[in-house]
Amino acid sequence: MSGKEFNIGSARSGTFFISSRSTKLSKQKSTIGSFLGPAAAEGKNEEPDERHGQWLRRRRLDGALNRVPRNFYPQIWKILGKCKGINIEGKVIPHSLTQEMTAGELKFALEVETVLNTIPQPEYRQLVVEALMVLSLVREYHNTDYLGDIVSAQDIVHVANNIFLSDQKQQDGDATTCCAREKREPGVGGGLACGGAAYICQHFYDSAPSGSYGTMSYMIRAATATLNCFPQDGELDCAVS
Repeated sequence: MSGKEFNIGSARSGTFFISSRSTKLSKQKSTIGSFLGPAAAEGKNEEPDERHGQWLRRRRLDGALNRVPRNFYPQIWKILGKCKGINIEGKVIPHSLTQEMTAGELKFALEVETVLNTIPQPEYRQLVVEALMVLSLVREYHNTDYLGDIVSAQDIVHVANNIFLSDQKQQDGDATTCCAREKREPGVGGGLACGGAAYICQHFYDSAPSGSYGTMSYMIRAATATLNCFPQDGELDCAVS
C-alpha cells in the first residue's frame, strides 16, 4: 500500500472522518473532486504495475506546464481575505494585493504565479497547489473569520508527508523501503534515499489526490494540525456539501 487509491472514499455510512490532535473533521460529500478534474479517475482499471509512477509523472507534467485547478486564482484571493499573507518557500503573497487588485484580475494571477514559479521542482509545486486548494476548502466551509497571520503552504505539505509516513509505518506500506524506515539512509547529495524532491517522499508524490490514503486527505489532516483557527482539543464537525 502506498496511498494510490483512486476513489474519494467514505469511512462509514457515507461520512468521511479525519482526525488530528483530537480534532475530527467530517465531510458529508467531498468537494475535493471538483478540484482534481477528470484525471483523478484515471487508472481505476489499470494493473498496479501500470499505475506505478503515474501520479508522480502527472504532477511533474502539470507543474512544468504551470497547470492549476479551475478558479484557482480567485480562491487564493479569497484566502488572502482571511489572513495577512500566504508563505510559499520564503516568498509571501501579501493580503494587501486584495486591496490593489480584484480576484479575477490578470495582474493578480501573475503575482501568484511569480511566487509559485520560484519552486524549482514541478512535482513539489503541484503539492503546494493542492495545499492551497485545501486552504480554500477551509476558508469556504470552516466558520472562521481569520485563518492566521502568515499561512504557510509548504508547512501543510511537509506535515502531510510526515502523517503519510506514519501511516506507511503502521500499514507496512511501500514507503517503508525508504523514508518510512526506522533508520533512514541519506541519498545522493544528502537528499532522500528515494530521490523525492524537497524532502518529500517519492511515494507521497506518486499517491492519487483522492481516496482515504490520497494526498488531499493528508493535506486536510495537516491543515487541522497547523492552522490556528482549529481548536487543539475537542471535536469539530464540518459538513461539506
